[in-house]
Amino acid sequence: MTIFEPDATAGEPTPPGAVHPRDSSKDTPTSVGRLGDTIRGFIERWGTIWVEGEITSWNVRGGNVFGRMKDLETDATIAFRVWSTTTRRLPDDLSVGDHVIACVKADYFVRGGDFSFIVSAMKHVGLGEQLEKLEKLRAQLRREGLFDLDRKKPLPFLPQTIGLITGERSDAERDVHRNAELRWPRVRFRNEYAAVQGERCVPDVLAALERLDADPDVDVIIIARGGGDPQHLLGFSDERVVRAVAAAQTPVVSAIGHENDHPLLDDVADLRASTPTDAAKRVVPDVSEQHALVQQLRARLTGRLTLRVNHDIAQLEQLRSRPSLRDPSAMLNSRSQEVHLLTARARDVIDRHRAQAERSVSELRASLRALSPGATLARGYAIAHHDGGKVLRDAADAPAGAHIVVTVERGSFAAVSEGEVAESAEPQESSPARRMES
Repeated sequence: MTIFEPDATAGEPTPPGAVHPRDSSKDTPTSVGRLGDTIRGFIERWGTIWVEGEITSWNVRGGNVFGRMKDLETDATIAFRVWSTTTRRLPDDLSVGDHVIACVKADYFVRGGDFSFIVSAMKHVGLGEQLEKLEKLRAQLRREGLFDLDRKKPLPFLPQTIGLITGERSDAERDVHRNAELRWPRVRFRNEYAAVQGERCVPDVLAALERLDADPDVDVIIIARGGGDPQHLLGFSDERVVRAVAAAQTPVVSAIGHENDHPLLDDVADLRASTPTDAAKRVVPDVSEQHALVQQLRARLTGRLTLRVNHDIAQLEQLRSRPSLRDPSAMLNSRSQEVHLLTARARDVIDRHRAQAERSVSELRASLRALSPGATLARGYAIAHHDGGKVLRDAADAPAGAHIVVTVERGSFAAVSEGEVAESAEPQESSPARRMES
């Protein structure tokens, strides 16, 4: 847009009826109407202009639209009008907050002294192309695994310090602080302010994220912004921001816009909150709920301990009711009687075995005595043997003249063999006197 100074149009044709500064003085002032016509004449010479901005007001009256458009970077605004014959050709979804370009022609209403722009065309600024690029980037980042659930870091149960990235004195800041403090009054924040739209958005958010992620006291980071035109949220779909959040060591919560807004930051963050208020509620536990939970757990623990104690008491009573524990001496007495009986039985068995053994020994002694050589000699027999002790078993071993020794019951004597004699009947056992005579 070109701004004309009073003499900037020198040498150019002056609109018919226009007033020139040289024609005006304190003695010959120009009328308001003529000045208005002059202004209108100059403005109409500008022709049409394409202008870019954000719609901040959109009011429909009688089929005509009366609104205002704001600069994207500064606070400058202009008023515009869209006649009903033009509104039919405009997109149906134009509304407050939209980022648009418009073909306008400056207009000055002389009677009211109002300056505005007449819109002949208006459309969104490449929104479809931008959304297509975002979807392609979303698909690429998903293939790289940046949105995988197993990459999500768990949030601490009760963060000691919450890092907050948001616009300074913004509604998002107030919502997060108010709801967090309502839930846990002693919660602490470290705020890092950043531009949440425009050219400074991405570098500011990156710098704030880096500072908070490097702070060991910060347990979780919330990136918050209120709702707005999708164009204003593009900074939170910037690839640099998305990758920085994915690489952060501290858990990050995305709280951008409203429920229907879905920047790429939502996909890569460890938790996506629908609004800044929702982020505060999901990051900070409710002290009253935790108190109720503690009371519930305490009651449950008391109940279980009571059941366990009662169970153990019942078991103890059952054990005490057993005969062995109720009267321990009864079992000892019973076992003592058994021991005495077994002892007596053992003694009886030992006595019987000893008597039997004694009888066996006596019988063996008698058998031995009966079978011994002395018993044979006592019956009147004698044993003949040589001087060397060799027993004579054959008469041929004692030829005539052989000296032999004869052993009888009471001693031995020497004898001389007269040779072999005829075999006679076996001698009868006789009394000692007859044995001596023989």
